[in-house]
Amino acid sequence: MPLIPPQPTVREAVLEFCRQTGMTTVFGNPGSTELRLLRDWPYDFRYVLGLQESVAVGMAAGHALGTGRAALVNLHSAGGVGHALGAVFNACRDRVPVVIVAGQQSRPLLPLHPFLGADEPAEFPRPYVKWSRQPQRAEDVPAALAEAHRVAMTHPRGPVFLSVPEDDWDAPAAHVPPRTVHDTFTAAPAVLADLAERLDSCARPALVVGPGVEDDGALEAVVALAERIRAAVWISPLSGRSGFPETHPLFQGFLPPVRGQLAARLAHNDVVVALGAALFTYHVSGGGPLLADDCELFHLDCDPAQAAWLPIGTSLLTTVRAGVEALTGLVKPATRTAPPPRPRTPRATESEPLSAAYVLDVLSELTDPAGVLVEEAPSHREALHARVPITRPGGFLTTGSGALGWGLPLAVGRALVGDGRVVCVVGDGSALYSVQAIWSAVRHRAPVTFVLLDNGGYEAVKALGLRIGAGDVPGTDIGGIDFTALATAFGCPATHAVTPEELRAELPRALEPAGGGPALVRVEVAREGTAAYPE
Repeated sequence: MPLIPPQPTVREAVLEFCRQTGMTTVFGNPGSTELRLLRDWPYDFRYVLGLQESVAVGMAAGHALGTGRAALVNLHSAGGVGHALGAVFNACRDRVPVVIVAGQQSRPLLPLHPFLGADEPAEFPRPYVKWSRQPQRAEDVPAALAEAHRVAMTHPRGPVFLSVPEDDWDAPAAHVPPRTVHDTFTAAPAVLADLAERLDSCARPALVVGPGVEDDGALEAVVALAERIRAAVWISPLSGRSGFPETHPLFQGFLPPVRGQLAARLAHNDVVVALGAALFTYHVSGGGPLLADDCELFHLDCDPAQAAWLPIGTSLLTTVRAGVEALTGLVKPATRTAPPPRPRTPRATESEPLSAAYVLDVLSELTDPAGVLVEEAPSHREALHARVPITRPGGFLTTGSGALGWGLPLAVGRALVGDGRVVCVVGDGSALYSVQAIWSAVRHRAPVTFVLLDNGGYEAVKALGLRIGAGDVPGTDIGGIDFTALATAFGCPATHAVTPEELRAELPRALEPAGGGPALVRVEVAREGTAAYPE
C-alpha cells in the first residue's frame, strides 16, 4: 500500500507557496504573534529587518518595483499595521504589489479583546488595500494567501492584507491547487479604431504618460506610438515613475499639479491621450477649465475606478501595453511637423551656500544615466526633473501620494534586488520619517548612495505657505541635526559637503564607496524662499 505523505502545516504550505511565487525575501519587524512563522527560519529565505513597520513596507515596495514580482511583508499585530499605514497608502496610490501578512492573537483569545489584538483586523487597512481578510478557519490560510497574491498581481496592481492568528501556523493546511490568472486585456477593436481615426485627423496630438506605463512595461510601446504620430509627450503631475525617455526630442516635460497651469501647458493640443495617468492630480486649488474647450481627451487605463472618476473625456479600459500596441498598429504614420524639443535648462552657477540646482547638475554629471534614481526631496523635485534626465525603464521612483518617509526604504529595497547601485536624493525633512532604513541598508550591504539635501526645514511647506500668504509658518524649522553622525551611528560611511570644492570631492566617493555597500553624503543647500508653483 503506497505511503500517504503527511499533511503539511499552514506554515509549511505558506513557505512553499512563497518559494513558488518568488517571495523568498521577506521584509518585516517581528513580534510575539509571528514567532510560530519565524522559528527555524529556512536557509533559502532572506529576512530583511526594518526597525519600524513603515520602513519594512517601503523596502518591500522598492523590491517589488525592481523585480516585477509581489513582495512579502510581515507585520506585528494591530500596532504594527497602524505604524505601517502611511507606507501602505503610498503602495496603494503607486500600484505596488505588496502582500502584507500581519500577526493576530490566537483564536481562543479573540473573544476576550486581548492585548495586541484587533477586533476587526481586516477592516484596519481599508480602503488602501485591494483585498483584506482574516480566514474563518486556520486551514484556509494558504488558500487565502494565494488569492491575495493573485489580487496583488492583477492589474491594477496594489497592496493586499492577510491577518493570521498566531496559533494558525501549526494547524494542518487544506490543499491549494495551482492557479494562473492572465490579466492582459484591451478595449474593443472598434473603440480603438475610433481613437486611431481621431489621432490621424487631428493637428496637434499630445500623450500624457503616467505610472501605469511602467507598471505594464509599456515604455517602448509608448515611444513607438509617439514617434508614429509625432505627438508631444508629457509626464503626468507628481507621477511616481517616469515612463518616457526624458532626452527624447518629443519629450516636453512634467505637467504641474495646478489646474490652470496644467490646462495652459496642453492648450496648444487638440487631442490629448492619457496613458495610465491620473491626469488631474492637483496639489493646490485653482480655477479655470480642466482643459481648453477645443481639446479632446482620451484616457487609456486598466482601472475601472480611475475610468469612472475621470471628470471629462472618453475612457478606454485596457491594460496599457496591449492597448498602446494595438493603437500603434491602427494609426497611420503622421506627416505633421513634430513639436519642438523642450529648451535646455541652463547650468546653475557655483555659490555658497550651495544651491540645490548646482548640486543636481553635479550629480547628473557623475551618475550613470542607465542607473536607478529614487527621489524624496519635495522642495527640489522640479529642479531634479529639469537637471537629471531619466532615460531607462524603471529608472525613477518616488511617491505619487505625498506621504513622507517613502524614499529611504524604497531605495534600500530597490538596491537589494542587486542589479546595480541606486542613488537616493532625499531631503532632511523626508529622511527623518524613516531614517532607520539606513540601518537595514548597512546590515544587508545594500548598494545605495544617499544624497541628503539639508536645508534645515520643511521648505516645501514654507513654499506652499508663501503661495497663500501664510507668513511665517510654525513647525517648519528642523535645523541642527548632524545627519553625518546619525548615519555613522547606524554603521553607514558618511561625509559632509558645504562648498563646491567639498561637493566635487565627496560626491564621487559616496557614489563609489570603497566597501561597496551604502554611503551617505550630507549636502547643505540654501533655502530658496520662493512660493510653490509660481504663476
